Amino acid sequence: MTDTLEARATSLLNAINEISDEVERYQAVQDLEVQFGAGFKEAKAKIALALHEGRTWQQVGDLLGVTGSRAEQISRASR
Repeated sequence: MTDTLEARATSLLNAINEISDEVERYQAVQDLEVQFGAGFKEAKAKIALALHEGRTWQQVGDLLGVTGSRAEQISRASR
């Protein structure tokens, strides 16, 4: 059975909370925040670019709930 994203996130949070040293736990959270932030930004850019195939930026923006210019900005994050 494949884990859901929610289960994986819960597992990661549980692992973080098992770190007994508060400073070490804080640093782990900070490191993951940076790593995930960059990864999420890149993933969103790839999604926006894929949605742009055959669509205008305004249409992509409508799908994502943002303006067309914001959708285009999101797509540039991976470049």
